[in-house]
Amino acid sequence: MPLLSIDNLHVTFGRSRILEGIDLHIDPGEIVTVVGPNGSGKSTLLRTIIGAIQPGSGRLVRQPGLIIGYVPQRLAIDATLPMTVTRFLNLPRRHPTQVVCQALEQAGVPGLSQHQVTDLSGGQLQRILLARALLNKPDLLLLDEAAQGLDHRGMADFYRQIENVRRDMGCAVLMVSHELHVVMRASDRVICLNRHVCCQGTPDRVLSSPAYRELFGSDIAETLALYRHYHDQSHQVSAAGEPHRRAADADILKVHH
Repeated sequence: MPLLSIDNLHVTFGRSRILEGIDLHIDPGEIVTVVGPNGSGKSTLLRTIIGAIQPGSGRLVRQPGLIIGYVPQRLAIDATLPMTVTRFLNLPRRHPTQVVCQALEQAGVPGLSQHQVTDLSGGQLQRILLARALLNKPDLLLLDEAAQGLDHRGMADFYRQIENVRRDMGCAVLMVSHELHVVMRASDRVICLNRHVCCQGTPDRVLSSPAYRELFGSDIAETLALYRHYHDQSHQVSAAGEPHRRAADADILKVHH
C-alpha cells in the first residue's frame, strides 16, 4: 500500500493554475526526486502534501497514521538570539535527550548538540534541520531543495546522508532539487514537473526522455555525462559487494504531454 497517493490534483492561486492533473504515489522505503524549472510547482506540491496548501480539486490520500518529516529550503534565524542546537530541537516541545542525540547522529552531526545555532555553517544548519525532521521517526521525509546554497561536495555529502537515513530508518524520501547530477545518483525514481508531470521513471529513463531534454535544454548533455560517470562507478562497486536494491528497479517511463 502506498504511503501517499495523489490523483488528478489541481492547485490554483487566484486565476493562476500552479499544478494541473498531478498523479503520483510514494511507496515505503523509496527515494523519489522531483525536478523542474523555477515556477514549475515543486515547492507547491510539497506544501500541498503537508497540508499547508489546500488543493482546488483532486484526491490526496495519506496512509492512516502517516508521520511526515519536512526539511525546508532555508530557515531565517535572528543572529542575536542565543540558542543551542539542543534547545532549538526542543522547540516547540521537549524531547528526551536520547531522542535528540539519536536524531543528530542520524543526521550525521552527533557532536553539535551544545553549539550555538547562529555559529553553524550552512551545511551544519541543514543537517540540524534534517535532525529536527527525524525527531518523530517519519515514515515519509520531504526535502524542499534542502541542500540549496551548499557547495558541490556539501551537496554530495548531504544526499549521501539521506541515503543512509533511508537505509537505517526505512523511511521513504520525496525531495525537490535543482542539482540533477547529484540527486539522480540517490534516486530510485524521478518525476519531472512543469506544472504537470512531464515524465517519470527511473533516472536513466528520465534522462533519455524527450520531455526531459526539451525542458532542460543544453544542460542535459553535462548532466547526463556526470550522472552516467557516477552511476557506472557505483555499479562497479556494487558488483564487487552486496548489490543495492532499489524500489524502482522496474524500468518504467511515463511521458505526459
